[in-house]
Amino acid sequence: MVKRFIFFAALLLIIIGSAISAGAFGLSWQKNIKAPILPAESVRLAREESAIIDVVKKTSESVVTVGINKTNTRNVIEIDPFNPFGSFGTPRTENQNIEADIGSGFIISKDGLVVTNKHVVSDTSATYRVITSADKTYNVEKIYRDPTNDLAILKINPPAGGLTPIELGDSDQIQVGQMAIAIGTALGEFRSTVTVGVISGIGRGITAGGPFEGYAERLDNVIQTDAAINPGNSGGPLLNSSGQVIGVNTAVVQGSENIGFAIPINIVRSAIENFNSTGQFSRAVLGVRYRMIGKDLALMNNVPSGAYLVEVIDNSSASKAGLEAGDIITKFDGQLLNGEQDDLAKLINQKKIGDTVEVEYYRDNKTHTTKATFTESN
Repeated sequence: MVKRFIFFAALLLIIIGSAISAGAFGLSWQKNIKAPILPAESVRLAREESAIIDVVKKTSESVVTVGINKTNTRNVIEIDPFNPFGSFGTPRTENQNIEADIGSGFIISKDGLVVTNKHVVSDTSATYRVITSADKTYNVEKIYRDPTNDLAILKINPPAGGLTPIELGDSDQIQVGQMAIAIGTALGEFRSTVTVGVISGIGRGITAGGPFEGYAERLDNVIQTDAAINPGNSGGPLLNSSGQVIGVNTAVVQGSENIGFAIPINIVRSAIENFNSTGQFSRAVLGVRYRMIGKDLALMNNVPSGAYLVEVIDNSSASKAGLEAGDIITKFDGQLLNGEQDDLAKLINQKKIGDTVEVEYYRDNKTHTTKATFTESN
């Protein structure tokens, strides 16, 4: 009886197994269990995060903090708290030592050249120091300030074996929408802060400065990004996804969110090449201070569009060419000026010392032509 039961049970199992193998009742044996497929968005995010991490690892050693050391002197008059209506005490002098992190920078050569913003190191009465990501401090031995851009090169004495320079990219190749990574000392307190965004615009014009410096300067043809650039980030690198510097972080619009600006690295590259060959910043300058007149303003005043000369520097290229305050430059080196804010600045920045250009200008209801030869400004 028991043997018969076992026989029928085994037979039943064989029949059921055969039925499942044949796909009966919608059932089948699962031979290959496949891993779940991740959504494409998750894969993309993972790759993007990996790229950011790789950039930070690649460049952090080359990004530095710039600190200031300064002594302020002030006069203090003491008052006797027990006799507030008595005579004032004898004035005395009190020294106040200031030591703070005020900006960022990045290393461009093994022998100790560091790029930062000119407004970060604008105080000529102060001394400065550079602090690496490894928390090593170096005194700044020399400062070379660019006369026409918000740029400065700091010279420090490198350790044995030298420093690790960062790789410079090509800012002429950047496109709106591409990834942008900023690294610096946010708020002058948080070193090696990393923020990520995109290139929001190119060819912008801004007035740059910083709350630490009380300094402002007009900058043209800069990069706009929504990567957070806070006070203290000035002078730090703006990087692409390959870890190459495409800009020098220089300003943020106060009272706004996610609007920061950087000087294109190709401007820096040109300055560095000039510096390496001459040992100083030498720039071709026209020697004018001007304000652009757009079409609407030109129509209202019955004058042509162009660059209205507010001031002409004595003995400058413009002065020697016969230009005067009140003239309106309407054409420069064959290019019409239509009143856009950065028109003239872009054309001047393309010129070298010794270049001669034809300048068409408006004066006393007449159009005149002259030639200007660019001279050097140190």
